[in-house]
Amino acid sequence: MSEALKGKRVLVTGAAQGMGRAIAIACAVQGAEALTIVDIQDDLAQETAELVRNAGATALVITADLTQPDQIHEMIETSASFAGGLDTLINNAGVIDTAFLHPAGFDTLDETTWDTVMAVNLKAVWLATKAAAPHLRVSGRGPSIVNSASVAGVHGTTSAIAYGASKAGVIQLTKSCAVALGPNIRVNAFLPGTIDTPMAQSHLVSGVDPAQTELRMTGTQVIPRFGAADEVAQVACFLASDAASFVTGGIYPVDGGTLAWRGIRT
Repeated sequence: MSEALKGKRVLVTGAAQGMGRAIAIACAVQGAEALTIVDIQDDLAQETAELVRNAGATALVITADLTQPDQIHEMIETSASFAGGLDTLINNAGVIDTAFLHPAGFDTLDETTWDTVMAVNLKAVWLATKAAAPHLRVSGRGPSIVNSASVAGVHGTTSAIAYGASKAGVIQLTKSCAVALGPNIRVNAFLPGTIDTPMAQSHLVSGVDPAQTELRMTGTQVIPRFGAADEVAQVACFLASDAASFVTGGIYPVDGGTLAWRGIRT
């Protein structure tokens, strides 16, 4: 069993399911001491917490709405109080246009959806980083921040315009925060491609033709399948670990090769 995260106190947002749950469990498996599970879905977050405890770490669930700045600040303070400090912040929570709009696109995108996506995907990352920084600065356990961006923040997308713009912002925010918080606090981001998560499955069925949507989601990948949430979790854990002690300001695709070429499988 790896102990790459031995003794670390970690907070993961959006940890009720999908990549967030996989990341939280992987952190525990790799030796993290304490996990704070943050999500707006309390019942599913409690399930994640139990899985984390079974993997050997202590766990706290915080139910929070990341569109509310006061709740973001409170989650950081509560987490640090619970664990006796904070070593790693993993900003994983995210929402996508298609969760609110059917069909989603340029003409249907409204201000409410735009503002919600930006609040959760980008503003919350900034606010959590800002609130966590004082705790990370006094951590003696290799402090780091790991952000969830997306390949949609690099290439254009017609059905998730707000999502893509928000993730492009996360990429730039990651680089800027790496400079601002360095050298002691490392800040990196992973860019998932098409990963088999509840969000991806919801996006898949939101289209008029799910089969065509699936081809669009996986057809640009060199590896022709949905990625597994744990495949992303392993990269997130590496970036959080001391094995990545000379890695900061980096943007790491976990995308089956989507960004490597301009092709499409037929």
